Amino acid sequence: MTTTEPTDAAGPPATAARVRVKLPTHLRTLARTGSEVHLEVATPVTVRAVLDALETTYPVLRGTIRDHGTGRRRAFVRFYACGRDLSHDPVDDPLPEAVVRGDEPFAVVGAMAGG
Repeated sequence: MTTTEPTDAAGPPATAARVRVKLPTHLRTLARTGSEVHLEVATPVTVRAVLDALETTYPVLRGTIRDHGTGRRRAFVRFYACGRDLSHDPVDDPLPEAVVRGDEPFAVVGAMAGG
């Protein structure tokens, strides 16, 4: 018996990872979800891929994490994974393997200014 994986137009098998995403309270309330959501994210798993999957699954979050026009992260939103601040890393860099495996969450954090 042979099995085949679905392929996309580019040729190689299309794969996805199940990524855990932690959201801040105000985004949880808006999306009407718990503190953590699980998303199927196309590989390679990057910040852009996670945010694309999040906005597709929860359309109400479009424009809350990144600007509609530019796609840039909003000023008071930060991204963390595996104890690292990924907010200023290129959005197309692969996320840590622990996030891809689902061992660690990708966290969206609402930052605060001031003292």
